[in-house]
Amino acid sequence: MTSIVALLLWGAAAFLGTAMLAVAVSRRGSATHLVYGATLGISAVMFAIATAALTGDPAGVSPVTLPLGLPWIGAHFRLDALSAFFLVVVNLGGTVASLYGLGYGHHEPAPHRVLPFFPAFLAGMNMVVLADDAFTFLLSWEFMSLASWALVMAHHREQDNTRAGYIYLVMASFGTLALLLAFGLLAGPDGTYTFDAMRAAEPSRFAAAAALVLMLLGAGSKAGLVPLHVWLPLAHPAAPSHVSALMSGVMTKVAVYGFLRVVFDLLGEPAWWSGVVVLFLGGLTAVLGILYALMEKDLKRLLAYSTIENIGVIFVSLGLALAFKANAMPSAAALALTAALFHVLNHSFFKSLLFFGAGAVLTATGERNMEKLGGLIHRMPLTSFVFLVGCVSISALPPFNGFVSEWLAFQAILQSPDLPQWGLKVMVPAVGGLLALSAALAAACFVKAFGITFLGRPRSAAVEQAQEVDRYALAAMFTLAALCLLAGILPGLVIDGLSPVTLSLIGSRMPVQMAQPWLSIVPIAESRSSYNGLLVFVFIAISASLAAFVIHRFASHALRRGPAWGCGFPDVTPAAQYTAVSFAQPIRRVFGTFAFRAREKVEMPPPGATAPARLTVEIHDVVWETFYQPITGAVGYATEKLNRLQFLTIRRYLTLVFLYLVTLLLVLALWP
Repeated sequence: MTSIVALLLWGAAAFLGTAMLAVAVSRRGSATHLVYGATLGISAVMFAIATAALTGDPAGVSPVTLPLGLPWIGAHFRLDALSAFFLVVVNLGGTVASLYGLGYGHHEPAPHRVLPFFPAFLAGMNMVVLADDAFTFLLSWEFMSLASWALVMAHHREQDNTRAGYIYLVMASFGTLALLLAFGLLAGPDGTYTFDAMRAAEPSRFAAAAALVLMLLGAGSKAGLVPLHVWLPLAHPAAPSHVSALMSGVMTKVAVYGFLRVVFDLLGEPAWWSGVVVLFLGGLTAVLGILYALMEKDLKRLLAYSTIENIGVIFVSLGLALAFKANAMPSAAALALTAALFHVLNHSFFKSLLFFGAGAVLTATGERNMEKLGGLIHRMPLTSFVFLVGCVSISALPPFNGFVSEWLAFQAILQSPDLPQWGLKVMVPAVGGLLALSAALAAACFVKAFGITFLGRPRSAAVEQAQEVDRYALAAMFTLAALCLLAGILPGLVIDGLSPVTLSLIGSRMPVQMAQPWLSIVPIAESRSSYNGLLVFVFIAISASLAAFVIHRFASHALRRGPAWGCGFPDVTPAAQYTAVSFAQPIRRVFGTFAFRAREKVEMPPPGATAPARLTVEIHDVVWETFYQPITGAVGYATEKLNRLQFLTIRRYLTLVFLYLVTLLLVLALWP
């Protein structure tokens, strides 16, 4: 096992070497194939190694210490079941993103700003997952954040991207500070920075509670938990599309890994109230994230907000796992944790696929605004098909993978009546309702995303000239679409593969699924609930084929054409179609008052006037205006006032220094 860790570290070193090579060759025409080809090969090898480690020796733990980092402890690296699973997620995402980049990279206007940082970003994520001491973890975390920030700033001449990069950097710094304080609490006065020492230290209740809150701030800000999500819908769309896929589908899961490593591994036995806190934040995040996505007309921002919703689903499952673990219910805790990990894997599949699809649309049309798209199913049929697969998967519809993980989460919620605390008895069903609401809203959101983008008639000249994307991008998208289907019809294979992780963190696992007849999955017992994705897939395929045969065989062969209903207008025009804003109007009127402070203003001209009627919709970002805008205003005011200190005379500077010294001496004198 030690040799496996060494191989993985050599892989991270190879990523860094590729980054340095990219600095030298990024302005050459062959650089795109060279760099992405190298990252594709390295990621594929590391994915194979991590998969073999996860399925080969579930109990294997392999520490490696390098003479780097802090002088008295070195740099510690370790591979266990948890890190092996997240290495699978990271490197599978890196493999398909590199494959996509082989074609997409040729459309990049500034490749020299992307190519050096792409392999560095992959190296940083791998190092975070392998780190086994606080210093190495934080150093790798900062390296990952800075590399991704550089990718967000690749198109820095666009004003919105500059703002996105600034907010991302501020939030990343805040998150790192919270993580630093959390590890400081766990290290204690002795400075035991290795994770092994933290496990053995058994922190006090206060230290454990404070560390949980700090991890929610640190890892939650990187993952996109509400109200720490404000950077995500700005930064993810600003990056190139294959980088957006990595940030949304993979980097947010590295943040989930950090939370799991500390809260489930280093903190010891949790308190029952920690489940309440995580459940509440997860449910709030799921509903608000998908509501914000529904209001969007920018395709990539919609996908970014949808990531927030899926992070909420994951944290709901993690909150359930904490509650069950605290109450000595290992089977239910293993079910909830399996649901969370399964959704981590699923989201990396379908969110990467959807961002790839959005990148294909952007490449073909130059547009992200859905109001200027439409009719692309006729010009980009292959992209339309795989994007539809991603939409069905993320909407949690069978037989695709998103349904299975959310179904497992609901099965875990059904175990809540056995919890002894009334706070959990009330909280879990309430959050279950929020989860069901977010699932329904997600389906509506992606009906809107697919329908407005690909169906109907073109709304702009650019769409009429669109063509299908290159074979590399199509290969990456079809690979992910196939994985979405396979994970949905063979979920028992994934659940059994996750069992080493739940055994290491919970001490229990779900029943062996591949031994079940007909490849069904049974969360608790067959008498209580079961699901068979393969039979559902076969039923849907046969039913659809039979319906198509009957329609084509027995329907009238006469072709009848007629004008589509144009809302009373005689001239058929694309402007009469549903738009992204009009599609979301009913939902905005239901939820907009409290979620967005939405206001609608109608300007109706008097009778006989030729001016058009106008509808103006005003939507506010309540979280930004409540939490962040006052802070930015206060910081701006303070810096403006303190700016005068730069223009003082030498006498005033000396006076200030004298006053500071006197104040410091007084403090020291009065200190007890």
